[in-house]
Amino acid sequence: MNEMTTLRPLVDRNHPLAVKIRKQITQALAEFNMIAEGDKVMVCVSGGKDSSILLILLDEIRKRAEQNFEIQAVILDQKQPGFNVQEYRNWLTSEGLSLTIVEKDTYSIVTDKIKDGIYCSLCSKLRRAVLYDFAFDKGYTKMALGHHRDDVIETTLLNLFYVGQLSTMPPKLRSDDDRNTVIRPMVFVAEKDLIELSQIWAFPVIPCNLCGSQEGLKRKRMKKLVKELEKEIPNLAASFSNALQNTKPSHLMDHKLYNFKDL
Repeated sequence: MNEMTTLRPLVDRNHPLAVKIRKQITQALAEFNMIAEGDKVMVCVSGGKDSSILLILLDEIRKRAEQNFEIQAVILDQKQPGFNVQEYRNWLTSEGLSLTIVEKDTYSIVTDKIKDGIYCSLCSKLRRAVLYDFAFDKGYTKMALGHHRDDVIETTLLNLFYVGQLSTMPPKLRSDDDRNTVIRPMVFVAEKDLIELSQIWAFPVIPCNLCGSQEGLKRKRMKKLVKELEKEIPNLAASFSNALQNTKPSHLMDHKLYNFKDL
């Protein structure tokens, strides 16, 4: 069977939910000045629902935008058992998008170093390092990640409860080595909408066979906490997101942000 026979019908980019999410992405792009004229944007896809939807809708935004910019989907093959990108690549081809595959065996490193079976932290660090290097070497001006509003909220709580730090996933970030600019265009998008749209579009998803089945992780605990609170506070997520954009340094306790001594 040749590749063309496995192509899927195009997803409905004008579905009302897709339009809603696209508008939220456009809002984030504008508010945080994420993309400039002539940008070469590397969309880091994992084969999961979030980054895949970001890629499709960012492509639609690119077609409609006044600015001229390029996007390219890039996926990292970490040599995990059972990793198969072919169906996913075929789907992107049917959508008029190409996929660049970067191969790096981080799987062997992670399974060798980690003995308690909790791989996520080291795995993500290695994945990020490989993609950062690739983006810099290939001249990409921006790296787009598929983190959504729920990811931002959960990260804030994780840092608050476990790290003792009031910080989160910023919508736009310059890497510590000053080589890469990371953008998160879906910071206003709710995960439940992404789940629903992924079911409507029914595109192929590449599962994570390394850590996808892990239970009891701290992030899952934060997700459960937020869901429980939302039963009492329906607008919690929107309020939390607004709070992250409405900080008052003088009402915190950080001497680096406010000069209490000379007050």
